[in-house]
Amino acid sequence: MRVEIWSDIACPWCYIGKARFEKGLESFEHRADVEVVHRSFELDPGHAKDDVAPVVDMIAAKFGRSRQEALAMEEQVASHARSEGLGYRVGDRDHGNTFDIHRLLHLAKARGRQDELLSVLYRANFAEERSVYDLETLVDLAVEAGLDEAETRVLLADEDAFADEVRADEREAAELGATGVPFFVLDRRYGVSGGQPAEVFTQALEQAWQGRAITPVGGVTGDDPAATCDADGSCEIPGSHTHP
Repeated sequence: MRVEIWSDIACPWCYIGKARFEKGLESFEHRADVEVVHRSFELDPGHAKDDVAPVVDMIAAKFGRSRQEALAMEEQVASHARSEGLGYRVGDRDHGNTFDIHRLLHLAKARGRQDELLSVLYRANFAEERSVYDLETLVDLAVEAGLDEAETRVLLADEDAFADEVRADEREAAELGATGVPFFVLDRRYGVSGGQPAEVFTQALEQAWQGRAITPVGGVTGDDPAATCDADGSCEIPGSHTHP
């Protein structure tokens, strides 16, 4: 069974959702027969490549909030991450264009290191003081994930490398009805939207394996559909009904 996950490295719920999905997968009896493929989704595709700024400043400016309000929202998301045993820095992360990161993830997929690179990138972006938008840092992270340094540099210097693959993923997401991430598709038959609790993923995997009808692709299954980042860049905090 194949599970495809549309996500963006800038999305905190993708970071949390990956951890929750992996916990749910661990509880699935047929986990050894599940292939996981990560696909591209840019939350802010129009963001200028050379415009890198603190994420709190971006949130405050984009959504008309004070810096204190933006920090409070970040703290709420951080509490969810920490409840999953994940590190989460509040207030000193960067925000930027993620297209090159998605291209690099496609190279990692071709080399069988996609999940490793995504895990390294999430940890650097959310838990460590390492900007994934800095070229040298990105190269270092790729090497940590098992990619070749020279090949990584060649890819990042060639703006066309894997660009079509990134855009194809994004077109597919739109065709499937995904308006936010993380978005999980099981065997192209069932969809789960948002960073749901681990048990929701286990249930979805079990039902997909058995072929029983659950929420179709494009819909939402689970009790926490708000745990997503939308295409406008806003990330819903469950229970708060506010957007950063």
